[in-house]
Amino acid sequence: MPSKTPQTLLLISQVYPPDPTSVGQHMHDAAVEMVHRGWRVIVYTSARGYTDSSQKYLPRETRDGVEIRRLPLSSFGKSTLALRLLGQILFVAQVAMRGLFTGGLSTILVSTSPPMAGAAALWIRFFRRVPVKFWVMDLSVDQMIEAGLAKPNAITTRLLRGVYRRTLQKSQGIVALDRFMEERIAKTYGVDKNVHVMPPWPHEDHVDPVAHADNPFRTQHGLTDKFVFMYSGNMGIGHPIDVLLQAARQLEDMPNVMLLFIGGGVRRAEVEREIAERKPKNVMLLPYQPIDQLRYSLSAADVHLVTMEDGGIGCFHPCKVYGAMAVGRPVLFAGPDPSHVTDLIERYMMGWRISPHDPDQAAQEMRRIAGLPTAELQAMGERARAAITQDLSKTQLCNRFCDVVVSGVAG
Repeated sequence: MPSKTPQTLLLISQVYPPDPTSVGQHMHDAAVEMVHRGWRVIVYTSARGYTDSSQKYLPRETRDGVEIRRLPLSSFGKSTLALRLLGQILFVAQVAMRGLFTGGLSTILVSTSPPMAGAAALWIRFFRRVPVKFWVMDLSVDQMIEAGLAKPNAITTRLLRGVYRRTLQKSQGIVALDRFMEERIAKTYGVDKNVHVMPPWPHEDHVDPVAHADNPFRTQHGLTDKFVFMYSGNMGIGHPIDVLLQAARQLEDMPNVMLLFIGGGVRRAEVEREIAERKPKNVMLLPYQPIDQLRYSLSAADVHLVTMEDGGIGCFHPCKVYGAMAVGRPVLFAGPDPSHVTDLIERYMMGWRISPHDPDQAAQEMRRIAGLPTAELQAMGERARAAITQDLSKTQLCNRFCDVVVSGVAG
């Protein structure tokens, strides 16, 4: 008997490994699971790094059974908004044309990287008559409006919202990251059907707890005798950073306390400026760490810092909280209440919440936390770690996600 031709999933994402962006890694996890389920998976992504466009990747590659096609002229870095938009537009145009000729296409999985990627999916859907599954990693245009960086009635804003609305309306399966995002999708875009709520999973293959005494990262960066508050991940427009920097100024009388920032984003410049102008001894800045080093970098913290602007509710989902939980560290959250992070903190008793706009409160709370007994912090971290293994594991969530991808697809 001849073997059955596998169904083909087309995955559209401007970022994909080895690019370190979290969205790309989650896309790869889902792609690998689909391969394990017997699907052929083809990825269209950028040939250059998203943050650092000097990074060049192979134009064609098979990684863990996933066929990757990297497109030229799809990323020019993030130095200016114009260059970001140019790369995104060229990427979408190339995907829209190539997708028309993807053989044996069964379904399309698209995310919000870039924000207008749904336009390519809808174009291919129109001609190929295959279902679209939409993974809403963020609602960036809404976030820009909330931050005062975009006007609701501007042409570009209306265009992007139109792409979101149409993609949501035409998708046979939608995944929102939390209940607040689900509510915003219903309220702003009028879509309340076929929406599944599930958070992104931690990168468990690369993240597990490492004791301070066994952690070379702490030794390498002079942290062996420090109590480390760590911010690790994207420093985007929705993540207040200044509240932490101002708090650090008030903690300079505690030489054992260090604030360590790891990552990139538009607000990384605030940390760079603080270090250049004031040269604080209790603030350190490092780039994104390779994914195979995450267990060491994340475990180097005593407490992880997560921030969110008030207007970020329902617009984005700070995934960095799951990395902290996976390595068994408590979380100090500077953000609104209620939110998905406060939901986690309250449910699992694994952290604290402060205002994102009160540096005095931040400094006072960080001073108090640094003086807590080690056993109390360890107990909180253990509860956070247990939450990942019992309720929020990669195996559980990735399988649930892929169930949405295959649902309703003709066999």
